[in-house]
Amino acid sequence: MTDVIGIDLGGTGIKAGRFHMDGSCIEERQVATPQPSTPRAVAEAIAEIANELNADKQCRAMGIGIPGPVDGTARIARVAINLSGWHDVPLADWIEEKTNLSVTLNNDANCAGLGEAWLGAGRNHQNLILITLGTGVGGAIIINGKLFTGHYGAAGELGLITLNPDGPPCNSGNNGSFEQYCSINGVKRLSGHDPAELGRLAAKGDQEAIAHWEQYGALLGAGLTSLIYIFTPEMVILGGGISASSDFFLPATRAEIKKRVLASSRVDLQLVKAELGNRAGMVGAAKLALQKL
Repeated sequence: MTDVIGIDLGGTGIKAGRFHMDGSCIEERQVATPQPSTPRAVAEAIAEIANELNADKQCRAMGIGIPGPVDGTARIARVAINLSGWHDVPLADWIEEKTNLSVTLNNDANCAGLGEAWLGAGRNHQNLILITLGTGVGGAIIINGKLFTGHYGAAGELGLITLNPDGPPCNSGNNGSFEQYCSINGVKRLSGHDPAELGRLAAKGDQEAIAHWEQYGALLGAGLTSLIYIFTPEMVILGGGISASSDFFLPATRAEIKKRVLASSRVDLQLVKAELGNRAGMVGAAKLALQKL
């Protein structure tokens, strides 16, 4: 049996797993991301953990999810703003030299979407969107069971679509992006509360907190409307830390979608929470490796 390795590279930690082709994970490891997180230091750490997982030399490929965009060949990390000194890093080449594994890269949100599509909330579905609601708003698009990355691998920046052209500035250069309203900072700006705190208040029946979540749900529904019209997915999966409070905002999100989206564009549409938690990126990276094989 051929195994693969999935790696989820984050600013503070590296999660790694060895997977059979059926998706079963037979071994997992986690180590701290080297500090400073320079490209060479991170490559060494990834290679070391991969060689430990592949001690019997039965693995053939490895997928790596990185916190930033990759090039069209899925071999070069173009930039990773939470890592130190990353710009056009030939990460796949470096790690292949140290592991003798075939390596492919992708954005971490794309990997999370692929993981949820394979073994999580999206299993048994072919067309879906993942939205991660956290520090930013990330996304992934799965079409006919395959990750869609577009021209030069840069597609899927779902949080950067425009929600309000006159809204607050975004780091992307856009104004009023989806991210500016539905990220952690968006919740703070609109409510004055951190999402976790707002969730606790709503759970205690605080009417102001509940109203803020209803407003959030409507904004989320408005943002999803554009994506639903473009992709008509079977399912929209919500991940990230804010999704923990989905009981308070999903009814408003569903109502907004029903109001804004023609019935013909939302046939049997499901809006659900992600299932894999912080393992999604690692699982999706393993799926990347399997697809390369």
